[in-house]
Parts: sequence; structure tokens; C-alpha cells
Amino acid sequence: MSLLHQTNLVYQESQLCLTRHLQMREDDATPDFFETVKPHADHWHSFLIQWREDSKVWIEKNRPKYIRIQQIDAAIEAFNQYVVQSFYKETGKKRFAQSIQSTCYTLQTFMNAIEQAGEQQDAN
Repeated sequence: MSLLHQTNLVYQESQLCLTRHLQMREDDATPDFFETVKPHADHWHSFLIQWREDSKVWIEKNRPKYIRIQQIDAAIEAFNQYVVQSFYKETGKKRFAQSIQSTCYTLQTFMNAIEQAGEQQDAN
């Protein structure tokens, strides 16, 4: 799976977290932690470990202008928090949405850098 595709999956899940949170608030629902929340979070935690490694290798090789591994680490930390928080209606809406927005900005910047590096390689 390409790094661009991996990053896009993280971006899409971030958007789904917003939708899930709004749905949980609307339905006044609270899912079972061990049945629903933990397996979902564990899946993404494993995915993010591989994504970070792939990202680190790509960043070291391509040296993009606007992305550093520290930004990827910050995005992962925020993602790990809001992927769990998205299941709970009690989660504060404003900070939750801002955290997702910040992470999505980093992800979009990273996807743009990957695409630009691919275009430059195609031109050579």
C-alpha cells in the first residue's frame, strides 16, 4: 500500500470521527468499550505504527519543505485520542473538532508533498 494511500486512509478516518461523534450525540448513544471502541482503536493504533515508519523513511529520503517527522508524531498522538473520543457524546465539540482540523491540515500538507515528489520523479 502506498504512503499516499495510507495517509489518505488516516485522513478519511479523521473525517469519519467527526461524523461518528455527531451521530453519537444525536442518537444519545454510548457504545460498549470492549466490544466496539477498543477493537477500532487497536486497529488504527497498529496501522499508525506502520504509517509512521513509512512516513519517516519517506521524509528522510525526500526531505520535504513543509513536513517533519515531529508533525507526523503530533498527528498520530492527536488521532489516537480523537478516534476514541469520537465514540462518546460527552466529548467537547469545539476542542475535538479543532484537533481533527489541525491533524487534517497536516495530513493534507503531507499528501501534497507526496504528490509533488511523485510528479518531480515522473518529470525526471
